[in-house]
Amino acid sequence: MAVEIKYVVVREGQEKMSFASKKDADAYDKMLDLAEVLSEWLVHSPVAFEEGQSDVLAMWMAENKDVLSSVLKSGKLPELESTETAGEPADEADNTEESVADDKVAEHPRKRTKAA
Repeated sequence: MAVEIKYVVVREGQEKMSFASKKDADAYDKMLDLAEVLSEWLVHSPVAFEEGQSDVLAMWMAENKDVLSSVLKSGKLPELESTETAGEPADEADNTEESVADDKVAEHPRKRTKAA
């Protein structure tokens, strides 16, 4: 018989997630705290969300807090994350380009020059 230690994150009487390490459980709990604050903040935005949408958006923002922080600081999307934020993995983007090529639609590459 093996003995396992589980760290369970409980919110409002419901088990949200269980972890093997306290560090991971604490990080997840902090992410849920952040999502809760962001959800309350989004309610006051000028955008009208359908029921539950602000919670989903808040959770996504909390899960991606490092990228969000980087975007807010630099004003630019990180290179790696830009393809994932479009909603499709890089592999699917390659398939889309191939299907365009199959339709015999060619894009002309534009040469970009720096302004003096």
